[in-house]
Amino acid sequence: MPKSNNPVILPGTLRFLHELEAHNEKPWFEANKQRYLLAHANMVAFADALLERMQAHDNLSTPSGAKSLMRIYTDQRFHKDKPPYAPRFGGRLVRVKPALRGGYFYRIQPGDRSHVTCGFMGPEASDLRLIRQDIDYDHTTWRKILRGKNLRAHFGELFGEEVATIPRGYPLDHPAADLLRKRQFLLRRTFTDKEVQAPEFLDEVVKTFRAVRPWFDHMTEVLTSDGNGA
Repeated sequence: MPKSNNPVILPGTLRFLHELEAHNEKPWFEANKQRYLLAHANMVAFADALLERMQAHDNLSTPSGAKSLMRIYTDQRFHKDKPPYAPRFGGRLVRVKPALRGGYFYRIQPGDRSHVTCGFMGPEASDLRLIRQDIDYDHTTWRKILRGKNLRAHFGELFGEEVATIPRGYPLDHPAADLLRKRQFLLRRTFTDKEVQAPEFLDEVVKTFRAVRPWFDHMTEVLTSDGNGA
């Protein structure tokens, strides 16, 4: 597939994924292997262009668009009853660590289920402790960043797994109890199938990812500074 500075997600890519979801079995996949290869090549071209555009304003360790993509084959070693294929194309762009924190995720899935997600999927215990300490100390900055005009124009509310009650050591009536209970810190924007196939989709994904940078910059400072702020 020829490279382009602004590749589009082709109708055939979504159509293949839609049919794979309805026929999630090895014989059908093998019979449609050429369609998969074309759809995969389409996604690699898109992911390459996305990575190039993101590298212009961020520092990413992901080596290529192909390397950013997750496998379409599911792991059935421990769950033999799982369907053999994941009817989506998904991937992530990794920021250079430990200097930069936060991650970018994307998923192309028909049925108006495509989305991009930014944030912290599974913070380590030490990072989660630092995040909660910062929320406790400076939750007004968190509120200000998460209510920022550009960020809110692209994302919904912060979401993610939560603990049942506020963590030990914090008062039950803490003004940021909703943030302190979180174990994941994620922002998401969804896209319709029509939006995914539009020529400006790549531009929208890049703008959406860029909108999260004030929060990522704050989180990087929180997670890379010592107790003295150095």
